[in-house]
Amino acid sequence: MNQRQYAALLTCCVCVTIATITLYKTAYIPSSGQRIASGQSQFGEGVTSNLSTATTTPLVLPTTVTNQSSPMTATETTTSLTEFYVGVALACGSSLFIGASFVFKKKGLLNLSVRAGDGGYGYLKEPMWWAGLLLMASGEAANFTAYAFAPASLVTPLGALSVIVAALLASYFLKERLNLIGKVGCSLCVVGSTVIVIHSPEEQQVTTMAELAQKLIDPGFIVYVCLVAIVSLVMIFYYAPKMGQQNVLIYIIICSVVGSLSVMGCKAIGLAIVQTIHGQNQFVNWLTYFFIVQLTVCICIQMIYLNKALDTFNTSVVTPIYYVFFTTFVIIASAILYKEWGNMDVKDVLGNLCGFLTVVGGIFLLNAFRDMNISWRDISSATKKTTDTSEPSESHNETHQLLENDREDRLFGHSSASNSISRGSI
Repeated sequence: MNQRQYAALLTCCVCVTIATITLYKTAYIPSSGQRIASGQSQFGEGVTSNLSTATTTPLVLPTTVTNQSSPMTATETTTSLTEFYVGVALACGSSLFIGASFVFKKKGLLNLSVRAGDGGYGYLKEPMWWAGLLLMASGEAANFTAYAFAPASLVTPLGALSVIVAALLASYFLKERLNLIGKVGCSLCVVGSTVIVIHSPEEQQVTTMAELAQKLIDPGFIVYVCLVAIVSLVMIFYYAPKMGQQNVLIYIIICSVVGSLSVMGCKAIGLAIVQTIHGQNQFVNWLTYFFIVQLTVCICIQMIYLNKALDTFNTSVVTPIYYVFFTTFVIIASAILYKEWGNMDVKDVLGNLCGFLTVVGGIFLLNAFRDMNISWRDISSATKKTTDTSEPSESHNETHQLLENDREDRLFGHSSASNSISRGSI
């Protein structure tokens, strides 16, 4: 894909983003005129109901109440619009930071003499790698904050733009190319994961560390943590040394399953900080320090194996697969912790299944055909070859038919000549 095609793709993404923002603005944020009109009708009904007992002029009260309520309604509308656009800006900035962070990390890894894929840790001395890490941390913080301002069904699809940003920057700065089948697989991964997030159950709010502690000792969540530990240990000590250099899913699965627990740790630490700010000191609670240690260990494991994946495989392959697996396992962990699957509708269950199957198809295309050099030019040339080969076959059939006719003429001519000779001899 050349630079013009990349520019066209980026333009399409921007147009889709603007259209989505406009749709949400129209659907979820009514205009000030609509909200003022609504307030007038409500106040009018109240005044009408009071006319039977009131002795004042009927036309004075609606005007007075409406004039007093109009500035408040307009202010609320302006505040809602401001918060909405702040959330959209944070989501877009998050996608830009996270997408760029993969390229910065890859740049830092390419400067190493001992590669991270071979077990080296020289990237800790690379400023470019640290810049990528800070960009990712900033992007995740902006994405987390965006959910407080804009709807989750808008923030999540905008977060998928990080995959496109990473592909564009990797093509320009790292000279990496993704074949045609890989681009289709990347698109399927983004679409499927977006469908999963949109149809996932809404997360319940936990306001105290005591409530969180009660949920952490739930048998279902304990089983999930044990499964994560077993899968991670098997992947790290058995599959990663043997198949890590050949299969990108090994490193990505380790990052994703461990990352699902790190998100839970981030939420717990954030909850402890909020309670402490409100006067309930949670830094005397042993759970706070447990989550700090747990978060540190999980982030270190994520960092090590994500660097191995970036150092070994193409950035355009690692980014969408990591986005899909990380998002999926975080949703699963949250749903198990807060027991939200029982409240899902049938359409949400079907939406999750369809999104999951779409993701599986995209990952298969990305992983199975990543080493094949397939482009639009190859498809057009193959089509042209098929057309060219079909035309000679027709001419070949015509030539064969002419030869058959000539052969028959010769046979018939020879037989007639023999008959004439035999008659002359008689």
